[in-house]
Amino acid sequence: MLDVITVDEAIKTVEDNFCRITGTETVAVSAAAGRVSANDVTAEENLPPFSRSVMDGYALIASDTYGASEAVPAMLDISGEVFMGKEADTVITNGKCVRIPTGGMLPGGANAVIPVENTEEDNGVCLVYKSVSVNENITRAGDDIKEGSVILRKGTVITPAHAGLLACAGFSHTEVVKRPLIGIISTGNEISPVDIKPAPGMVRDVNSHLLAAQCSSFGCDTAFYGIIKDDYNEIFTAVNKALSECDAVLISGGSSAGLKDMTAGIIENAGTVLAHGIAMKPGKPTILGKAGNKPVIGLPGHPAACFFVTEIIVRKIIDVLLGKESRSITKEFICDDNISSNHGREEFVCVKTDGERAVPVYGKSGLMSVICQSDGYIRIGRNLEGIQKGDKVTVYLFDR
Repeated sequence: MLDVITVDEAIKTVEDNFCRITGTETVAVSAAAGRVSANDVTAEENLPPFSRSVMDGYALIASDTYGASEAVPAMLDISGEVFMGKEADTVITNGKCVRIPTGGMLPGGANAVIPVENTEEDNGVCLVYKSVSVNENITRAGDDIKEGSVILRKGTVITPAHAGLLACAGFSHTEVVKRPLIGIISTGNEISPVDIKPAPGMVRDVNSHLLAAQCSSFGCDTAFYGIIKDDYNEIFTAVNKALSECDAVLISGGSSAGLKDMTAGIIENAGTVLAHGIAMKPGKPTILGKAGNKPVIGLPGHPAACFFVTEIIVRKIIDVLLGKESRSITKEFICDDNISSNHGREEFVCVKTDGERAVPVYGKSGLMSVICQSDGYIRIGRNLEGIQKGDKVTVYLFDR
């Protein structure tokens, strides 16, 4: 009999018992997307580093254009030109302007740019047919980033846009958290390698590959420790080897309370069982364990249950190891059918989204094809008996 805890209690257990791994490494900014920033990164200069034009036109003093129109244009002497990649060495005074390209450095004294399409040149004079306001059509030094400000927070998952920002700020490399190494062990007398047709009564080792793919998508590296028969000593030896080499260990199979299910005892012998059983469907016979400061998790052998426990619990563990904030992609939909639910366990139901509707994807219990056909899932609270057609539901969208 399992003494279960809730999903929220399981997540709290993870937060209370584990912390970010200490290893960091420096990588090229061009290869940093998807990695987690190990430190705050501070701008060493203003971005942009100088005030510049955002239009082709003329740099001028805005007040010289007030009241200008096509009928009565302002007339300004053209006193020079700004060239790309060159410092503007002209100082603008009232009644003067200079030609300037998009991105050109704003000359001293100028506080606006009039677009070329609102002007006309005539014998060294610029006729301005429209007024502009102060700072119009220019970007000031530091408008994007101020020198000394934090441009990348510790724990941020770096995106291509962040990489571009780092490059703008003059960083070719940045320090990131090392990718945690997750050891994966598959157990069971009935488990066969995926590339061998299973004999009668045997099943392919789906979970090793499923777990590796999920962990990789969460930002980890993985190591396989083989398919281990239901032998206590062999499993225990594999667990200890994985613990010596990895940041966390996932054990697939052997997590329920049957005679052959010895994972809990092995985890207890290697460290501590923090919880055995989570009030979730699928995924109830999950074991949360700890050896030293490393997570050791016993996962259900059933692939769909393994998938959801990894999506909800293992993903949280990996977020903690990486030191990043856990986030879910959610959206509100209208449930398209009645869904009954077992009282006492939080249930995870796959859905396909269609416009504003969330359509439950039905199939026999635990089929991986059901998950593949789905866009996400809804969570039915453990004290609810189901969801009615037409109810508003939150869909947790798969990050694909």
